[in-house]
Amino acid sequence: MQPIVRPEVRDAYWTFAARRHEIFLKRFADDPNPWGDDPILRQYKFCNTFRAADRVSQYLIRDVIYADTARELPAEDVFLRIVLFRLFSKEATWAALENATGGVKRSTLDVDALGDQLEDLRSRGPIYTAAFILAAPSSFGFKAKHRNHLALVADMFRSNSLGSKLARSKSLADVFEALVQFPMIGPFLGYQIAIDLNYSEHLDFDEDEFTMPGPGAIRGINKVFTDTGSRSPQDLILNMVDCQSDEFSRLDLQFDGLFGRPLKAIDCQGLFCETDKYSRVAFPDLKSNRVRIKQEFKPSSTPLDLFFPPKWGINKRVAKASKQCHDLAAAEKAPLLDLFESTTGLSNHLREPIQTDSTSETARRASF
Repeated sequence: MQPIVRPEVRDAYWTFAARRHEIFLKRFADDPNPWGDDPILRQYKFCNTFRAADRVSQYLIRDVIYADTARELPAEDVFLRIVLFRLFSKEATWAALENATGGVKRSTLDVDALGDQLEDLRSRGPIYTAAFILAAPSSFGFKAKHRNHLALVADMFRSNSLGSKLARSKSLADVFEALVQFPMIGPFLGYQIAIDLNYSEHLDFDEDEFTMPGPGAIRGINKVFTDTGSRSPQDLILNMVDCQSDEFSRLDLQFDGLFGRPLKAIDCQGLFCETDKYSRVAFPDLKSNRVRIKQEFKPSSTPLDLFFPPKWGINKRVAKASKQCHDLAAAEKAPLLDLFESTTGLSNHLREPIQTDSTSETARRASF
């Protein structure tokens, strides 16, 4: 049985993806606000179209995984850094941990001492981000959530040796399965950490081979589709990966990807979550257990200093785009995004058709 879509919400999914990414590019190019004419996007806070471009993910990639202090560390230490950062997902908390340890790694992970450090930090403000709502079970016997999380990470890289399990992984699904065997790591958090681990140079699996929708994505799926038919949420997400070029073309939306990188399953999963949020205002008659968007948009004054996993091969394009935008803007006093899009060499490269997998691996996913 084929899924049945709500055409207006399906179109909003793709329109949101294009418009939110356009805002990202305008901010990257230092174009002045306002960055678009969609009143919902101008008023409320939404994640970037590409997960790796969000500020927390950018910090993780640049300052946790590929930081100078981490470049010579063995894989297990890098994995530990990634897991520990993601549990808190807060830059100030990570900076405090780095400062207290002289560099987070297995040999410096003193659960008691770092627990005291975080206790002090917590007395002055939040030590967790609002990005993920984590349960606070006392799985390791502590009342404080942060002490249980520190003990969890110590356990992961001690007796149960998550690092060795990751080294034996043959797929992103294997990475996920290794993570969710531990207490306090549910399916959604396990998937997010699996993607984070895969940003490192020590793992390199295809992001489109596995996905795990979170609660927000499920709500979005139920708004995009009136009936999902016989398809699982995972199949529906992967189908969005496969049909992206056709859908952007159908709606006449300009979308060149993340400096040439197309949407991956993790991005399409996130877009369902953001579509759920967007629909609360755009389609208020579509009821769910969430009825409003909690956060309004407040642009950060911190410049976007983009850095992506080097193995993706897009950092040179990012640097070239940044230099060309700023050089031409200084010379011609033109709007930076216009220059970004019209710069001949880079623009031609970025406007190559986005290639998605059309092999037998994805041929099984019927379109709708």
